[in-house]
Amino acid sequence: MDLTKLDSKQYYATSSLVVGYALCSSLLAVINKFAITMFNYPGLLTALQYLTSALGVWVLGKLGFLHHDSFNFETAKKFLPAATVFYLAIFTNTNLLRHANVDTFIVFRSLTPLLVAIADTTFRKQPCPSKFTFFSLVVILAGAVGYVMTDSAFNLTAYSWALAYLVTITTEMVYIKHMVTNLGLNTWGFVFYNNLLSLMMAPIFWIITGEYTDVFTAYGSHSKNWFDSVAFVAVALSCVFGLLISFFGFAARKAISATAFTVTGVVNKFLTVAINVLIWDKHASPLGLVCLLLTLVGGILYQQSVTGKGPIPHGSALPKQASVPVKVDSGDENEQSGLSGKN
Repeated sequence: MDLTKLDSKQYYATSSLVVGYALCSSLLAVINKFAITMFNYPGLLTALQYLTSALGVWVLGKLGFLHHDSFNFETAKKFLPAATVFYLAIFTNTNLLRHANVDTFIVFRSLTPLLVAIADTTFRKQPCPSKFTFFSLVVILAGAVGYVMTDSAFNLTAYSWALAYLVTITTEMVYIKHMVTNLGLNTWGFVFYNNLLSLMMAPIFWIITGEYTDVFTAYGSHSKNWFDSVAFVAVALSCVFGLLISFFGFAARKAISATAFTVTGVVNKFLTVAINVLIWDKHASPLGLVCLLLTLVGGILYQQSVTGKGPIPHGSALPKQASVPVKVDSGDENEQSGLSGKN
């Protein structure tokens, strides 16, 4: 009887974690698009997300809910290049969502395994992809090319940010594998250092981009009525979901098998597309959606081709010990510590 109750509790606990992760992962990209639409200050928005994630990890660590590596300047100095690349990836990610729809973001995010495979083979001397892996990467590329050709809302600014995002997220994935493995940080330590150092860099980018003048001008012109409840809710949701997806992502990864976690990640992408189509008109044309689905199918084939092969697969951000979702992310299982995917 006690065993039955225990199994029942474990089943409901695991189901709750998987459902929580699926909801956070599938909604995050849409919420971030909503946040940047209502609050058109990408630098300030990401800084608030970094603050929420870093503070959240620190508080949960103090309460004993998780363990993270303590902060020290020597480790921070070594980690700073990785955090800089991470910041650039999130910065370009936010601006991509600012100028393009969620579907465009998913298509370019899905292209990363192709570039990571090329970078790994060229710079890290990894073995060439198998024929099946190569075929899946070609399917991804075909879907992406088809999407771009059928995009009626083609915008040079949006696609410039998309290309910048593609370069920075690929660099981050390849570089992080090397950096985090050498530093030996645990998963929550990675999230803590990434977000804290990125928060410290935020003011520099505010000055470089001139965003601080936009913020002060907007505040000055609406000094008597500067608080917008809709924008506040949008920003708060993006910050909270950025932290929640880290928790549910790590917990679900421990509670279920790697295959089940991968399948959940794939389903999340389709849910993101479905939710984005249903809630508003900021989505691709029917033909564009078909090309997007082709890209996702290529992603499924790719994940099948690299499952259980021993070495770290192309496109995997980190080894399992230091596997850390990246913001952005996104609806992707590797984008769990902020915008993104995010990662």
